[in-house]
Amino acid sequence: MSPTRPLADLSNQKVRTRDGVLLATDVYFPPGYRPGTDAALPVILERTPYGKADISRSEQLGGVQGQPRPDIARYFAQHGFAVVFQDCRGRYDSEGQFTKYLSEGEDGYDTMAWITAQPWCNGRIGTMGLSYGAHTQMALACLNPPGLACMVLDSGGFSNGYQCGIRQSGAFELKQATWAYKQAKLSPAAQEDPVVLAALEAQDIRQWFMRMPWRPGHSPLSAVPEYEDYLFEQWRAECFDESWRQLGIYAQGYYDAIPDIPVVLMSSWYDAYVRTTMENFEGLGAGRNAPLRLIMGPWLHGDRNITHSGDAEFGAAAAFDGHIARNWLEFRLAWFRRWLQQDASPAAADPVARLFLMGGGSGRRDAQGRFEHGGQWVQAATWPVPQARPTPYFLHADGGLRREPPQAQDARIRYQADPRRPVPTIGGALTSGQPVFVGGGFDQREDARFFGIEQAGLPLASRDDVVVFQTEPLEQDLAVVGPVVVRLSISSDCPDTDFTAKLIDVYPANPDYPEGYALNLTDGIFRCRFHESWEKPAALEPGKVYEITIEPFATCNLFKRGHRIRLDISSSNFPKYDVNPNSGETAADAREKRVALNTLHLSPVHGCSVTLHIADPQALTPLPAP
Repeated sequence: MSPTRPLADLSNQKVRTRDGVLLATDVYFPPGYRPGTDAALPVILERTPYGKADISRSEQLGGVQGQPRPDIARYFAQHGFAVVFQDCRGRYDSEGQFTKYLSEGEDGYDTMAWITAQPWCNGRIGTMGLSYGAHTQMALACLNPPGLACMVLDSGGFSNGYQCGIRQSGAFELKQATWAYKQAKLSPAAQEDPVVLAALEAQDIRQWFMRMPWRPGHSPLSAVPEYEDYLFEQWRAECFDESWRQLGIYAQGYYDAIPDIPVVLMSSWYDAYVRTTMENFEGLGAGRNAPLRLIMGPWLHGDRNITHSGDAEFGAAAAFDGHIARNWLEFRLAWFRRWLQQDASPAAADPVARLFLMGGGSGRRDAQGRFEHGGQWVQAATWPVPQARPTPYFLHADGGLRREPPQAQDARIRYQADPRRPVPTIGGALTSGQPVFVGGGFDQREDARFFGIEQAGLPLASRDDVVVFQTEPLEQDLAVVGPVVVRLSISSDCPDTDFTAKLIDVYPANPDYPEGYALNLTDGIFRCRFHESWEKPAALEPGKVYEITIEPFATCNLFKRGHRIRLDISSSNFPKYDVNPNSGETAADAREKRVALNTLHLSPVHGCSVTLHIADPQALTPLPAP
């Protein structure tokens, strides 16, 4: 409990769930409001595992980043809403055992039922929240709870946790391990027992990442078994079985049950939930009538007013405040007034999709030492944008990336993938990875800031297990706006292995970067044991050619004239993803590690390509100022 907790009007109310667990809940009313006497109010709900009275790092008031949630609640209450903040099960003041993601649907439903039964609720409830706060919203929406009238989901709300947020195409996202370690230290068990906390604090999580895979009972989480248990449960659940179709991590199975209500979906190109956001946009838009809005910035997770991601600076225009709306608070207030208070005043310009088109900057180093990538906001009537056309580029054995298919018979490139020296993660669509790894845009060059590098100063392209394909310098500007699909013809001498793909904007040399600058835009992975289906793994036959598809997150980038489009292919991206041992064992339990000889087939019969959605930048519609 925060020692400086501002008092709510109704503090630490105990909401009883169907299994008897009591969830700690704070309620805020407009100044002078008299519950049970004055007219009932519309309600705004946020459910969080991060402390209902603690600071939210992403909220701003008066230009100050990081604000106590009670102050945010008071802001909305002053505009005529009852505001409810609740600690998730097993977190802070709430009872029960925390099981990440899987209790939020039923707990959320029970909370909504409790709210609608209160005399101060008029039956209309809107939800909001970032990250896990978005997951809690989508989970409860899947049960069509009483009162749900609109939502604002910021950077989360699992469409399918097997493919985004927990795992991706068979590989495990190791942000789950760093998140579990950090949150275990904040758990009731650790906060109430100094010995448990000391055991956790004694761990060097970076050293532990050098000893993967971990063993149950012998991991940095062993002092808090409930956190260790759920982590290993996720890590070991490599097949897409019924455990992945559970409420809370699989909205794709519940879209028909979610009410047809207005929804804002916001994320960013360097966030871990791009695929989730786009799949929810498609799933919630099919056959429905209520307004659905998409906002995609260039930010890291929840950093909507920080104009750089990693080393890449996008310029002042990249901030949400002043460009999408006056500020994030007022944006949500207008949304809730419109759909909860049924404000009949004319709405401001409200395009379906507001997208930040990255790129177009000078490519020089700014005063803060960051790389000027630049960008601007554009708008569209839908996603993918209708101006962008799917366009294949083919991989050639000479390292070219061209529109023409290859002609050389039996062309191929082989490389060795050694799980003991995986390709290090240098940025990308990441969150919750510190102190081990960070997300964002970086020159794809080894640097002491990054975990697992071998030789600081050398480009990743110098590694013998990274295969580079790139276009000639572009003769004109082009925009890549939409999904990215990589199709590979592969073979291996091992029963299992991974393939990774990374899309890069290559800047030409300038005085600040005389070797040029290779800026990562998006990446993806594919675990080959799932070449037949996600439900059942199947070993590779040595030398047999297989067709696989890697789906990096969608992106939105302007490639300027003189730049190159580049695609890097390899077989690891650690510590973003766990490392395939190549032995046929699961990555969560492997003890045997093999060096795989992996082959890319680049012939007319067995070829490789990347399909990009290409648009003429002049055909995109700029977003007017709010």
